[in-house]
Amino acid sequence: MNVPAPAELPVVVIGAGPAGLAAAAHLVDRGIEPVVLEAGTAAGATVREWSHVRLFSTWGEVTDPAAEKLLASTDWTRPDAAVYPSGADWAEQYLQPLADALGDRVRFAARVTGVSRAGRDRIVDADREGQPFVVHVAHADGREERLFARAVIDASGTWTTPGPAGGSGLPALGEKAAADRISYRLPDLKDPAVRARYAGRRTAVIGSGASAFTALAYLADLAKAEDGTGTKALWILRRGLSGSTFGGGTADQLPARGALGLAAKAAVDQGHADAVTGFRTDVIERDGEGRLVLVAEDGRRLAAVDELIVLTGFRPDLSFLSEIRLGLDERLQAPIELAPLIDPNQHSCGTVYPHGHRELSHPEQGVYLVGMKSYGRAPTFLAMTGYEQVRSVVAAIAGDLESADRVELTLPETGVCGGAGLFDAPAADQASGGCCTTAPVPVGIGRAPAAEAVAGATQPADGGCCGG
Repeated sequence: MNVPAPAELPVVVIGAGPAGLAAAAHLVDRGIEPVVLEAGTAAGATVREWSHVRLFSTWGEVTDPAAEKLLASTDWTRPDAAVYPSGADWAEQYLQPLADALGDRVRFAARVTGVSRAGRDRIVDADREGQPFVVHVAHADGREERLFARAVIDASGTWTTPGPAGGSGLPALGEKAAADRISYRLPDLKDPAVRARYAGRRTAVIGSGASAFTALAYLADLAKAEDGTGTKALWILRRGLSGSTFGGGTADQLPARGALGLAAKAAVDQGHADAVTGFRTDVIERDGEGRLVLVAEDGRRLAAVDELIVLTGFRPDLSFLSEIRLGLDERLQAPIELAPLIDPNQHSCGTVYPHGHRELSHPEQGVYLVGMKSYGRAPTFLAMTGYEQVRSVVAAIAGDLESADRVELTLPETGVCGGAGLFDAPAADQASGGCCTTAPVPVGIGRAPAAEAVAGATQPADGGCCGG
């Protein structure tokens, strides 16, 4: 096998989403050839799967400077920086034109199945760093390909590996068997077929982030439009309720993000959704009509629901990196140096300390996880974080350490502070307010009657740190 010297090889970028295409644009800007491998058939393939959802960031916050520089040589028209795009807008008006501008550097329907060092599995030390990376690719037509690379930037995201309903991090017993009534994505209620699935039905939503807020708001709007049909949401939180449960509201420096939490609170206050707290799903059963009955670890059983929407976050797919020496935090599955900066057990303020190639490095030099995937299981990732990451990483690959180390990243605060992951922490410990501002103030919330929300048990008292 005649393997070229690493310096003569391109950089392989995995994923043609926002971070991956931005990385390719930065590489081109520095005179380094990228090869972008995308498993889907179009740019932003996963973004297109939530095309109906409107971003809480404006156009001015979701485009990359190097990408804009590349697009300037085409007939691309920059969208109004103050407008909030939908997922479809982002994919069609920015990501696809960017992929088109990169030309045949982007290869679609090309799924990466493995990454290693040429001639070296993960246990071999001898001359390891002198070998280029080898990337195995499976094409949609059945072909297999082997590419060599000087570096690998994995921007494949986490969309394909959503978290389960089970409170232990594993699927609840019966969860797989109930797949016909479970969705792990935000439903598009403008689609008549999807709308019919939820209209007049009782739907449980598990989760506490922006996606769960959006689902509750969607279902509340559906209940208003279908008045009298019995459309109802049941919001299941693994933790208690407090002033931080619904996000930062008007204190959020991204107003649209704050508005999501306020919309979720309105859904509860107006009676379109009932909240069940401290409920960690252990078993999902079927009743005699095929509806779902959720059973908690503590034995509580909820009244049957017709549908279940599970929005418990995402996790990285590390299977094709098994021959690469990664340095990952044992909890978050994020790079070890980055993990303390984003750990929700410590803070949830939305402010991440400046970080770049050094925090994203691994024992295997020349491989980087960027974008959503760099956060592992941590939440609150923003596109602008990914753009700054790839700028620094590409500068490091180019040997420009001065630029790579000059990382400037100031993210808009959520208006919520405290360890969102500490759902078992005593209330007295949480009263300090966490990392940034004053302590959350408990909020009053309409709670469901025991017979409606919790069969055979009263609902736990409000308390705790955040929703979950």
